[in-house]
Amino acid sequence: MRIRRAVFGHGRAGGGGGGGKEKRTVAPGQLETDLDANINRIRTELVSSPDLIVRKFTLRTGQPLHVAAVYLDTITDKEMVNEFVMRSLMSPFLPQIPEDADSTETAFRFICDNALAVGQIEVLDNWTSMLLELLTGKTLLIVNGWGQCVCGNTIGGEKRAVSEASTQVVIRGPKDSFSESISTNISLVRRRIRSTNFGFEAIKIGSVTQTSVAMLYIEGIVKDDIKQEVRSRLERINTDAILESGYIEEFIEDNWSSPFPTVFNTERPDVIAANLLEGRIAILVDGTPFALVVPTVLSQFFAAAEDYYQRYDIGTFIRLLRYVAFIISLFGPAAYIALTTFHQEMLPTTLLINLSASREGVPFPALVEAFIMEICFEILREAGIRMPRAVGQAVSIVGALVLGEAAVQAGIVSPIMVIVVAITAIANFSIPAYNLAITARMLRFLFMIAAGLLGFYGIVLGMIMMVAHLNALRSFGVSFLSPLVPFKYKQMKDVFVRLPHWSLEDRPDDTAKETVRMPPGQKPESE
Repeated sequence: MRIRRAVFGHGRAGGGGGGGKEKRTVAPGQLETDLDANINRIRTELVSSPDLIVRKFTLRTGQPLHVAAVYLDTITDKEMVNEFVMRSLMSPFLPQIPEDADSTETAFRFICDNALAVGQIEVLDNWTSMLLELLTGKTLLIVNGWGQCVCGNTIGGEKRAVSEASTQVVIRGPKDSFSESISTNISLVRRRIRSTNFGFEAIKIGSVTQTSVAMLYIEGIVKDDIKQEVRSRLERINTDAILESGYIEEFIEDNWSSPFPTVFNTERPDVIAANLLEGRIAILVDGTPFALVVPTVLSQFFAAAEDYYQRYDIGTFIRLLRYVAFIISLFGPAAYIALTTFHQEMLPTTLLINLSASREGVPFPALVEAFIMEICFEILREAGIRMPRAVGQAVSIVGALVLGEAAVQAGIVSPIMVIVVAITAIANFSIPAYNLAITARMLRFLFMIAAGLLGFYGIVLGMIMMVAHLNALRSFGVSFLSPLVPFKYKQMKDVFVRLPHWSLEDRPDDTAKETVRMPPGQKPESE
């Protein structure tokens, strides 16, 4: 049982030796000694809360002592309240306190030390803290004649069970994913990291929502300056509500104007555990299954969890395939526009004749043609996501086929443009990180415009500007292009390729204070 104690002496209602009771002067924000006054104030503070339950009863002491249990029915485990709070306090084995003793203080001490069977209790004397604990699902025990209350951890309510990840699916690997309960999410990570150095810090953010936010790390591996920077950025957030981890992401990211995400997010506990072991920090937000990881580098968005569960050669092949898919997603339509508009001489004669024949009768230039198809496909993709799941996939597939075929027959677009847009869309789906895939979708239009204006020269200029922008990005002091910029040979073992686990002897020195992951000589010897 973890108890956070307050000083008992200052909560006494009256003097011990005087003939009459002295009225205690209540400081602003402190609890009253009168039970009914405290209950009335709670009901006044919680306006329009029919789920507020106030259960009054009398302790079996030498002098009758009135106590009230206060909790919110919708977010409290009612069975825990009945079994470990009410039944414990109303037990016939509660010791009788002599009438000449200070029964209020003695009973309050007994409640804290012996009477409650709840695993975690706290002693509170502040209204703000008391109401906050009540709104999180805990039960308050208020004793008449005493200016403190006991807070028992009885958090409950309906919550989603641990299920399979929906956005980061793997063939081989763990199938569990985070839920909307922050305590459940922390337990999923703790199951994987059974270390005494695993720790987390909790903070409430949001003046209205009072959302619980936890910062997870492994002491001894994470760098102290990174931990302090994350802590300070979280403490600087001053807003009324935090409803999802995306709120936190926009408050703590280094460059808000960049289309590239500098904060990684995932719903997989194994991914969080792997990043913690590399010296990074995870941020969990109550009410969302998506956790944030900082600092972040670009190569993280191309690595899937399954890369480390398959053999290294399979993981390397799939990862290289993702890099190729990202390049196609970014430059596919732009390269087609540049070739057909400015650089026809780069194409073989036969292919050029076929392309010219397929574009015969199309009234629009290649740039307008590509924009029409890309915008139509983006609308179809968004409609497929927002529509009910039973019809969304069918509508998106059928809509793409029908619109593509009708557009070709109507002479609005050429058949080769439909192929280019389809290959680009499929390549975009191959990117593991959804937020990086959206970045590629947005930048694709800019490269299309550059290709329509200057051909491959425009694409090259756009690439130079993009690389310069990436080189300038930082994530909590770490270069976004690390370990490419600055170049670090030892860390290149897990960027474009994934070498065997026995060769990954060092952690990234950008994030980890202790860089040695394993001693050398782990390579298996063949007989």
